Amino acid sequence: MTVTERSTSETRAPATSWAADDDAEVDDLPLSMRLSIADTLTLSNATCGFLAVYFTTTGVLIPHLTNSGDAGVVRNNAATAVLLMLLASVFDLFDGLVARKLRASPMGAELDNLSDLISFGLAPAYFVLVWGMVAGDVHEPLSALAATVVLLAVVLRLARFSCVTMPDGVFQGMPSPFGALTVVSIVLLELPFTPTLLAILGVAWLMVSRVEYPKPRGTLAIAMLSWIVLSMALLTAWAFDAPGGLLLLQTGCSLQLVLGAVIPLFAMARRVYAFRDNRREARAGAES
Repeated sequence: MTVTERSTSETRAPATSWAADDDAEVDDLPLSMRLSIADTLTLSNATCGFLAVYFTTTGVLIPHLTNSGDAGVVRNNAATAVLLMLLASVFDLFDGLVARKLRASPMGAELDNLSDLISFGLAPAYFVLVWGMVAGDVHEPLSALAATVVLLAVVLRLARFSCVTMPDGVFQGMPSPFGALTVVSIVLLELPFTPTLLAILGVAWLMVSRVEYPKPRGTLAIAMLSWIVLSMALLTAWAFDAPGGLLLLQTGCSLQLVLGAVIPLFAMARRVYAFRDNRREARAGAES
């Protein structure tokens, strides 16, 4: 709009409204610079990931380094960090659903990858690093290595997701939110150091593997959301030291590990059955 055109339009509207001017400025913005509702959910995902790092630092690492704070406060802060990662996964679940139902901006895919890197790459990797530091100086270098592997696995998985086209309805490799929650569950189980380290590396491998995972849509999305809400409840019970809270948390973490191990087996079995069916159809076609 030229200066002449702008002055003419203002003359036609003697009761000038600041809201109207703001709307005009927004309309003048390029499409790539406008945020949609889905983008807002994605940014909420990133915010939760950053706050998870914050609570892990201030509530777990600093009390350990300064030898201050009681076990209850540390437990509450660790639970808060994990709750924020769970909340980030809720935002990640809904931003895709909202983007399909409503308008999605051209920045949506990039924002989603960057937010996932913070919430499901940096936050769980940092959680693993702090776990190693709290566990003891002997374990710190190996935990730092495991944390680095987790972070790089998420980076590679997200990069491959942007470059590789998969059949509709499946992911290649364990989705980063599921992988992050599985890594955190392994740490919260407080198993011996070596099995914990190997399990974390196994999850990192699954994230960069070619195993196909179903996308959370329809009934599966509802089941996933229900599982996240249940996990939040178990974490809250543990944080407030409720009777049986630790047992409930360990049960939930164990179920998360079982799901992480069973889903790839089902995916592999499905591929084997599909391969056999294709061979049978090919033989039947050749014989006819």
